[in-house]
Amino acid sequence: MKKIKYWAILRTVLIAIVLAVLFRSYLFASYVVDGKSMEPTLYDGNLLMVNKVIYDLQQIDRFDVIVFHANEEEDYVKRVIAEPGDYLEYNNDQLYVNGELVDESYLEPFRKNDGKPLTADFTLEQVTGEQQVPEGKLFVLGDNRRESLDSRYFGFVDEASVVGKVDIRYWPVSQVGFQFLN
Repeated sequence: MKKIKYWAILRTVLIAIVLAVLFRSYLFASYVVDGKSMEPTLYDGNLLMVNKVIYDLQQIDRFDVIVFHANEEEDYVKRVIAEPGDYLEYNNDQLYVNGELVDESYLEPFRKNDGKPLTADFTLEQVTGEQQVPEGKLFVLGDNRRESLDSRYFGFVDEASVVGKVDIRYWPVSQVGFQFLN
């Protein structure tokens, strides 16, 4: 009788381990936010669950918060601002995509009354040399526009370098959220 119980427990544990490895390896990844570039949406030390398969099923959308390989050693978390074919301009702290004003309400908690714009004026051509986002590329920005290393500095992000979409912030517990990013 005891052998049967041990075998049932061992089998359950093995199945759980296999499922955890599969989920971790192929479906989701855990990331730690390092730095202030995504404040006030994400803070230094937040733990995130990144959906690695979502973009196999659907396209990357404007304003998705993504993780991508910035280089061989680092992954960055940023917000997609422009997709392939888009024209982009910031004027008077306002985002214009394809000539239309786009609301960025997620930035409101970070705006300060110091007379300085959150996002300095620029056009896509000024910062990248391109008039529109090339096919297979994305233009990304951190939400903390004054302190973010993003596409204004390193250029476009290759869609193939995207790890996945940030779906869940699970640490700290007081900030747990699922659909908080859009």
